[in-house]
Amino acid sequence: MQKREDVLLVDGYNMIGAWPELEKLKDTDMEGARDRLLDLLADYQGFTGMRIYVVFDAHQVPGLGAKYRQHKLTVLFTKEKETADECIERLVIDLQRRGRNIYVATSDLVEQHVAFGKGALRVSARELRLDIEHCRNRIEQTLREERPEMRMTLDGKLSLDVRMQLERMRRGTVSDSEGGRGKKGRG
Repeated sequence: MQKREDVLLVDGYNMIGAWPELEKLKDTDMEGARDRLLDLLADYQGFTGMRIYVVFDAHQVPGLGAKYRQHKLTVLFTKEKETADECIERLVIDLQRRGRNIYVATSDLVEQHVAFGKGALRVSARELRLDIEHCRNRIEQTLREERPEMRMTLDGKLSLDVRMQLERMRRGTVSDSEGGRGKKGRG
């Protein structure tokens, strides 16, 4: 029997507004704040093995919405007249039919209760940020440790930043500025 994959649904703009570094960045560069959030979530997805969907609210923007993959994340912009909350609620129902554990990351208390009522588990913006920081620290610690079999390799001579960038490349989570790929998205 195949192991089921846990899923994390993230209210993108809610996280941006709740995380101090992203809140500050959005005032001058909303696209940069979105990209930084996606970078953090991509690393988190690679570490935890969860499948992550990031939903951005575009209900006041005319159009059919957008769905694409970035850093192996599923990124959704809602369609016209659909809120991120409505999209997340629909995804909870759709994904549960496949027998998965669903987590919803938002600090919107009403949305937390609605998602919980539909069978999802709640994660606040603060809890998610702390878990991401914990995972990042564990990744950095692992990369800093010198293992005897690595002493004579190139890896032991690379800086932590370069090793982190190579690890993101290995996972397919290189950001646009690192990998030179074009950007996708609405904004």
